[in-house]
Amino acid sequence: MRFLPAGDLIRNAFQGGYAVPSFCVWNAETLDTVLRVAAACRAPVLVMAGPGEFPLVAPPLMGDLARIVAARYDVPAALHLDHGDSPACVDACIAAGFTSVMLDYSTRTFAENVDALRRVAARARPLGITVEGELGAVGFVGTAAGEGAKTSTLTDPAEAKAYVEATGVDMLAVSIGNAHGIYTRRPQFDFDRLAAIREATNVPLVLHGGSGTPAEDLRRAVSLGMAKVNVASELLRAVRDTLREPALENLWLPVALARAMTAMAKVVEKWIALCGAAGKAAP
Repeated sequence: MRFLPAGDLIRNAFQGGYAVPSFCVWNAETLDTVLRVAAACRAPVLVMAGPGEFPLVAPPLMGDLARIVAARYDVPAALHLDHGDSPACVDACIAAGFTSVMLDYSTRTFAENVDALRRVAARARPLGITVEGELGAVGFVGTAAGEGAKTSTLTDPAEAKAYVEATGVDMLAVSIGNAHGIYTRRPQFDFDRLAAIREATNVPLVLHGGSGTPAEDLRRAVSLGMAKVNVASELLRAVRDTLREPALENLWLPVALARAMTAMAKVVEKWIALCGAAGKAAP
């Protein structure tokens, strides 16, 4: 299969009342795990990588690897840049064949954020590439999260409306009490704020920090416009915890890594079900 613009998948989810899960990947094995499970579940998915993963596999190689692995499967999927930290990073991913890009300027001023995302949209959208922006900064819990602002700033609905109109972004990451990492206590989502943002913007919204979100909170968020849900920390935890098992200590490393991919696959399947994406791929 060929990677599609993320907007094609996200718009269907936004209109259909479900969400598309976006899974962090960092090598051929993790790419294969996500796409294999998605194909088995007949679910649309995004595979995503960003500055946290690029020290291992830079954008040109990630693009090549992703296309090689994707050719083995028949499932609607997009290749997404998560938390791009500079226009140069975005340009590298566009050149590498990513079909969706995010430039995260959420900790900059409103004017800087708008100007930067307007420029990204002007470059990406004529190429059919989906653009994600973030307004309001999503922080993090714990110390293992690779993204997130030092402190969270909630998204203002009126600013969100102005931001979407000024930038032309296809989807908007918002801050409503969510955080990157594994929650140490139940998150307190501001659902009234989320409803107001959806009413003001009428674009698909993105939940960063999906890992650990209670199922009932996720379902309510999806019903209020969260059409893309990012999952990273739970995947990393499944891999790390498996590799730390005493029984794997003396195993041949490729065998141990295969066990870790089995654990990761269970998390992927879980989140496809939680997002309501299972069976949503065209037959």
